[in-house]
Amino acid sequence: MIRNTIFFITTLILLTGCYSSNKHIRLIRMPKKEVEPIVRRKPLEQKEKDTLIRPKKEIPPIDTSIKYYEEAFKEMKSMLNGTNELSFIRAVFITENAYWNNELDYKLFCKQIKDLTHLCNAIIRSRELLYNGEDKVSVQKHASVFSLLTDTLKLGYKKEVIDYPPFTYDFDDFSGSKDWSKMFVTKLISSRSGNCHSLPFLYKILIEELGEDAFLALAPNHIYIKLYNKQNGWYNTELTSGVFPIDAWLMASGYIHTDAIRNGIYMDTLSNKQSIAVCLTDLAQGYSKKYGADSTAYILKSCNTVLNYFPNYINALLLRAETYKKVIELSLNAYHIPYEQVQNHPTTKVFFELMQRDFITIHQLGYRKMPDSMYLEWLLTLKEEKNKYQNKKITTFNHR
Repeated sequence: MIRNTIFFITTLILLTGCYSSNKHIRLIRMPKKEVEPIVRRKPLEQKEKDTLIRPKKEIPPIDTSIKYYEEAFKEMKSMLNGTNELSFIRAVFITENAYWNNELDYKLFCKQIKDLTHLCNAIIRSRELLYNGEDKVSVQKHASVFSLLTDTLKLGYKKEVIDYPPFTYDFDDFSGSKDWSKMFVTKLISSRSGNCHSLPFLYKILIEELGEDAFLALAPNHIYIKLYNKQNGWYNTELTSGVFPIDAWLMASGYIHTDAIRNGIYMDTLSNKQSIAVCLTDLAQGYSKKYGADSTAYILKSCNTVLNYFPNYINALLLRAETYKKVIELSLNAYHIPYEQVQNHPTTKVFFELMQRDFITIHQLGYRKMPDSMYLEWLLTLKEEKNKYQNKKITTFNHR
């Protein structure tokens, strides 16, 4: 179908020189063909095609699968300690690839990202930005990525114009509690729907491919983008609703304590190294989703590494504290010890004290748990009260 032809646009390399001065983005419409999945394998059943990332073959033995996670951990650790260069696109990919038992294809993933950046360049060529600062070239690139992710684009050839729909918010299991792959950029690219995790991740990947910087920022249960331009200073970019919200919207959730802002756990820009640390935490969470009670050692190793480079990362602190709790429960069951005697056994006593320390730190940093229902209500306020929370100084593209 036309939609499948457009989605991954494997011929976008031909785009350069194929545009006219028309306000529509121009590209050659190629004959219909099957979507090239991220995973190279035999044709999939229709249900599997919808995600393009689920392995067709049986899950490998647990020892082999764990090996993939160990390799991903080592590679990400090497980025954090400076042995290897920081690469956000690579960190995101290996996090998701380990979960899918190394079934994904990195070259194809990078090609799909490159195809999307070709579309961004097409947007820049076909539209004019209502911004005249000296950093206009940089701002144009950011505006093109924002338009790609949030606007309906007009793709045309000769007299035919096709709507290229925006990426949308997936309200089904938005936190990945039932299906962790809902958090993945590969899922977002395949299905064109994502959440506050995959959308800002894709934005950061795309803008870095275009040679610019974007900064992840955190709020309760949420990730968004913070940007800077010389005309307007710092501003927020919210991709779940396609709006540039002011800080008042973030505070309106009611779950951002002033201590959390002061301690930098929310509403602050993350460095590139901290962004890799976020990916390593995601890796540990994926491991936990796959292996449950057998995952404690790997999670603690990962969280300890993360917290060496991002000491106040609240998700890593929470994950480590909950893992200490799990270790205590497993030990109590193994030694047939009632919970009331948790501090009487040397093993459980050590982990109880570690858990207690982390939970105290988490509270002192200003963290307050936000229920999922409240989170959704908060997200919707940005659409329902857009005029109240929109940063009116920020402009996007205007058609010529």
